[in-house]
Order: sequence, then structure tokens, then C-alpha cells
Amino acid sequence: MVMKIGIIGSGISGLSIANLLKDKHDVQVFEKEQQPGGLIKCERVQDCLFHKVGGHVFNSKNEKVLNWFWGHFDKDSEFVKVKRNAKVFFNNSIIGYPIENYVYLMKPSLVKDITKELLELSKRPGKSPFEYENFELFLKGNFGQTLFDIYFQPYNYKIWKTDLGTISMEWLEGKLPMPDYAEILYSNIIRIEEEKMVHASFFYPKDGGSQFIVDRFKKELQIHSGAAVNVVTEMEGHLEVNGASFDKLIYCGDIRKLPAFCKSILAESDVDVAYLENLRSNGTSNLFCETDATDVSWLYIPESFTEAHRIIYTGNFSSSNNKGSKRTTCVVEFSGKVSYEKMLEESKKLPGNLKALACNYEPNSYVIQDNRTREEVGKAKKALEKRGIYLLGRFAEWEYYNMDKAIEAAFSLAEHFD
Repeated sequence: MVMKIGIIGSGISGLSIANLLKDKHDVQVFEKEQQPGGLIKCERVQDCLFHKVGGHVFNSKNEKVLNWFWGHFDKDSEFVKVKRNAKVFFNNSIIGYPIENYVYLMKPSLVKDITKELLELSKRPGKSPFEYENFELFLKGNFGQTLFDIYFQPYNYKIWKTDLGTISMEWLEGKLPMPDYAEILYSNIIRIEEEKMVHASFFYPKDGGSQFIVDRFKKELQIHSGAAVNVVTEMEGHLEVNGASFDKLIYCGDIRKLPAFCKSILAESDVDVAYLENLRSNGTSNLFCETDATDVSWLYIPESFTEAHRIIYTGNFSSSNNKGSKRTTCVVEFSGKVSYEKMLEESKKLPGNLKALACNYEPNSYVIQDNRTREEVGKAKKALEKRGIYLLGRFAEWEYYNMDKAIEAAFSLAEHFD
């Protein structure tokens, strides 16, 4: 049966589900901003490509997602395959990632403490990550106190701006840095580059970055731009949005800002609406810069000498990202709202002789879960689905999806409409 489906939000989740459903159903997309794309939008600044919120790449392991994605693009002519060369800026030096494989580059006292702790941990019976009460205990229980103190705690606090003891383990499923103690020892003795990380390589558009993906996905869609959806009503079995009537709605916006009609459904179903309205998130401030040549893709910065937590060398993903410069480009990322003047000051402490080109502040980019989040969001999803309203995406489901996982979640939801 052909249905009329309204989709609220045109980030990667909204664009993906709209494309998955458009051939079988009548689909309309509502976007409050003038341009679709959400967090993966890019713009050219002095003819260099600025990823305004991080650096978004494609690297799925899901065969369905891969087949569908490459059905929209020519992998060979439109994309490049890039090696993920991540590093850590530690003690004023650039060392390898993950940091535990490069302990030999640290001062002897740290090497001694870390080695002793890792050897002790290796003798303990293995525990499932989800046997730990929180993220802090997991990190200490798998990497030891010293690595926690010098890297894991300061780096993660910079990003999340919250006590790691309050972060749910469920939230980190599939994202956890699981140590292999034999591999750590071997890497520190043989001193070889890490090849087994989850995203050892990725695909990236030759021209336009993730904006190229947005532009392709939006091509055949009916998108109402500048069309905020603040009110949803129900009329004779149909859902009304901005003067249009739909059989089903897919909400890809912020669950904290659900329209009043949706919140009334949740309240009737004993969902804790006040809890959902107060879910925690962090924004990001990004400084777009020219930088000296490097082969690094991501540089993680755990130490407190700067508020910046990473540099993403997006100029290394494709040469077209640097068309307007004789140098390469990068994005310096800060958690929270940081003024342009402060970012300029902080950039002087970082490697690469950085020269600022532009900046951006995104009020919400990192979602933070606690031990209640998945249960309450799950209850909300069930209650809304009974009324024909579905939640999808990073902020609607309150899951830290990257592009690949957002598309995968869209696939799962699309099965409801077969």
C-alpha cells in the first residue's frame, strides 16, 4: 500500500530514509534550515572545503548499506580510498595511535608504571565490557590507572565535559577500545604501525566532501526548506504537519524538542518526558585552518595545555579540499562554545603553523547517555510508533551515530514500511 510519509529533518538520517522509501511511497521532507545536510554540511571558504562539524567519511561493514550506497555513486570515479592515519599529540610530540601501542616513546617512569599495570591486568579473568558499571571503571579496569590519568580521562573529559563515571556502558557498544595485551606488548617491542583499528581506511568523495553526498541524496527528493515543524496534530486518523496530511511521520529532529502532540502521547504512556527534555549534549566549536604538510588524518590532543581535543586534517582526505591554498587544511575541534578569539589563541599552541580561515559553532553535536537513556528513549519510540510516528537519527534516538550507523538505522526503520 502506498503511504504518504512526512520526514522531519534532512540530515544524513532523514536523507537516507527518504531515499529508501521514495520509490514505494509518497515522501516529503521538512527542513528548518535553508540547506539540507545537518551535521555533515560543508562549505567552501577561499575555495577550500570546510567541514563545519568534524570530518565525515564513509566506511560501512554492512553489505546492505554498502550495496545501496554504491548504487548512488561511482566508487572508482567519484571517491578515493584513504588510509586512516591517526596520531596522538603527547608531551609536545606526535606519537602513534592507539597510545598504548606506543608506550616506548614515553619517559621511563611512565613506561615502567604502565607496563606493570598492563601486566597485572593481563593476568585477571576477562570481563565483558558491560560487566562494568560505567565508562571510567571500564577504562581503568582494562588500561590501568596511569594510562587513564595521562590519556583516557583527560581526552574523554575534553569531549564529553562530564564525569566519566556517569557515562553508560550500553551507549559505548561497538565503540570501545578493547585491549589485546599480547598485541600491545608485541607492538611496543617490534614498533609497527597499527593496522587493525575499526576504521583503518575509509572512502571519501573526490570533490565536495560529505556535501557531495548530501547533494546527491537530495536530488530526487521533495524537500521543504526553511520549514520548521513545531506543531503536529491528528485529524481523522491522519497526522497533520504544516498544512499537509500524512499517514506516517518520521522524526529526525531533537527528541528534547518534540512537538507538544508527541509529548502528550509520551505522557499518556508513562514516559518520563521531563527526563527526555533534559538529556545532555555538547556542542562543538570548529576552527578551519591552513596547516603545514602532514600525513596525519586525525590528531588527538589529551593534555590540558589547550582546550582543543583534536585536529582533523580534512585537507588530506582529497586534494580538491585545498584548491584555494598552497598549503593543506584542517579543522581544529573544541567541545562546547568557544569564542573565535579564544580558538585563535589556542591554535598558536598547536603544531602546523596554523592560519585561521573560518569558524563555526554547532550547539548540539555530541549526545551523552546515562544509565536511563536507552530505556526511556526505547519506551518513547514504542509509544510513538503505535500512533504512526517514528524516531530516527542521532538526536531523535539519542545515539552517537556516525554516517554509516545513521544509514544502517535508516535501513532498519525502512523495514517497517515494506
